[in-house]
Amino acid sequence: MVARIIDGKVVAEDVKARVKKAVDELKASRVQPCLATVLVGDDPASATYVGSKQKDANEVGILTRDHRLAATFKQSELVELVHLLNNDPAVHGILVQLPLPSHIDEIEIINVLSPLKDVDGLTPYNAGMLQNGTALLKPCTPSGVIELLDYYKIDVSGMDAVIVNRSNLVGKPLAFLLLERNATVTVCHSKTKDLDKKLRNADLVVTAVGNRQRFTLTADMIKEGAVIIDVGTARVGGKLTGDADFDSVKQKASWITPVPGGVGLMTRAMLLKNTVSAASIAREMSG
Repeated sequence: MVARIIDGKVVAEDVKARVKKAVDELKASRVQPCLATVLVGDDPASATYVGSKQKDANEVGILTRDHRLAATFKQSELVELVHLLNNDPAVHGILVQLPLPSHIDEIEIINVLSPLKDVDGLTPYNAGMLQNGTALLKPCTPSGVIELLDYYKIDVSGMDAVIVNRSNLVGKPLAFLLLERNATVTVCHSKTKDLDKKLRNADLVVTAVGNRQRFTLTADMIKEGAVIIDVGTARVGGKLTGDADFDSVKQKASWITPVPGGVGLMTRAMLLKNTVSAASIAREMSG
């Protein structure tokens, strides 16, 4: 068996086409969707991420407001900026690029964000709504994974799913989304015992470690016909790669996402979808 490729580029373009249509409809009702980005410090990777998100937004007609702040920006000043953006009716989504410099408390900044503008789906309110199955704005990477599965009609109902990640960004929210789809979910991490055994029993493996020295998913670790969703990103010999040893794993899996060209593109597309959802919510609330 050679796995079929779950093509993030195709699915992301499909999402973006739907977002563009929604943007055009909002503009027709005099609402211009707007995403505010906040970048503190000069981390090159973060600056690249923010730049690509702004480019994506402009492609579908979403206005962007760019806030690039010095690494010395104080916590109190950042709180004040978030409050200003929360109260600005022209701004529908707020993206605070993480990680923040070490002198700033990320949790406090996330807590200050308006849940209605929280396009990363990280506020306690949105995290709680996600657990209840009623979230309006969901974390971008997990909802991108679900979008990929839906597009390729991969039904996870009844599947044994193993997620190798327990972060608030990926593992925990994805567990809830898969449970909603009637999968049986095991969340694994660095302290998990018998990880290999759990992986070999899984119908669906989602791996998001991002460190090939610590963890590489190889063909002998999965069962024949498993679905492999690779969220990890790492550089091996200067080349971008995922957690999976792609060439060997694809000989045994039924479906697999490539890196690059898989989940990463979906994360960016779902941010656009969340921004449009936030603009729609704002329009409904303003009556």
